[in-house]
Amino acid sequence: MERLNSDLYLQNCYIMQENERLRRKAQLLNQENQVLLSELKQKLSKSNPGPSSGPNSIPDLNVKTGSTSNPAKPQ
Repeated sequence: MERLNSDLYLQNCYIMQENERLRRKAQLLNQENQVLLSELKQKLSKSNPGPSSGPNSIPDLNVKTGSTSNPAKPQ
């Protein structure tokens, strides 16, 4: 029983480390996405200087809708 507990403890430590690594990677990808989205919005606004509600507008992907939660942030 003690051996099983030790094995589970080590697995839990590994999972927590992997979770932290993935959380950091998700943060970096989100930052990169924000930069790319900003650049794209700037390029579109320069090429089409009109109201931003037209068919070429880019939706804000950060808008929270419904009851979705942030998978990168533990609750």
